[in-house]
Amino acid sequence: MNTPSSPKDYRTIWISDVHLGSRGCQADRLLEFLRAHPCDRLYLVGDIIDVWALRRGIYWPQAHNNVLRYLLGVSREGTEVIYIPGNHDALFRDHAGTHFGGIAIHRHAMHTTADGRRFLVLHGDEFDSVVQYSQLAAMFGSKMYDVLLSLNHPVNAVRQMMGQPYWSLSAFVKSRVKEAVKYIGNYEQAVAREAARYGIDGVICGHIHHAEISRIHNLQYCNCGDWVESCTALAEDPQGRISLIRWPESRVERRPAPLRQVA
Repeated sequence: MNTPSSPKDYRTIWISDVHLGSRGCQADRLLEFLRAHPCDRLYLVGDIIDVWALRRGIYWPQAHNNVLRYLLGVSREGTEVIYIPGNHDALFRDHAGTHFGGIAIHRHAMHTTADGRRFLVLHGDEFDSVVQYSQLAAMFGSKMYDVLLSLNHPVNAVRQMMGQPYWSLSAFVKSRVKEAVKYIGNYEQAVAREAARYGIDGVICGHIHHAEISRIHNLQYCNCGDWVESCTALAEDPQGRISLIRWPESRVERRPAPLRQVA
């Protein structure tokens, strides 16, 4: 574990949609990633603990406990940890403005990069019409999503025996469903429109399990992705550049951000 005087690889790391307490959570991979990527500031951008899943039945293996212990440990040793609850852990929003074990809890945050750009950081569920207008439909969708995630395990057990890398069935299905693709696009537009109202440079969010860095409405849109399918995070280097990291490939994507036109 890092000490305050240890050199940090990144100025800031953002992770979201870990879903501790659900069977789809890849806690071991997340812990490997966090240990390999020390940082000065760590944002937990919602759905870190899946209260919805825990209400359906307690599932909390040691790996999930190890992630929490690590987060509490680095917060004590000098890393600034900021927790922005999402819809699956919304009960923690009642504690916004407080600290827990050195971890600050906020509804949203404003982050300034090393090169002076300002980013709104929020989970993003408030821009999801399904979550906002039909909680029952959202929970049903969450259950169906869990079924897809459960199928990832046997599929990848076979792939591992064949020497193939991890592959997400649930992510593949989402990418092939026209309405899902349309939903992602609508969500990104809604988040970007809200951020543009603040006169800032960009927005960093999570919620839809779709990692992305792009330009929308003349600002930078960044989505952390998740730790049940893609195992992705956002990282800011000492110069203020924000990149997308996929783990365990450890491939940093520094691709140009195309400017999207509003229809």
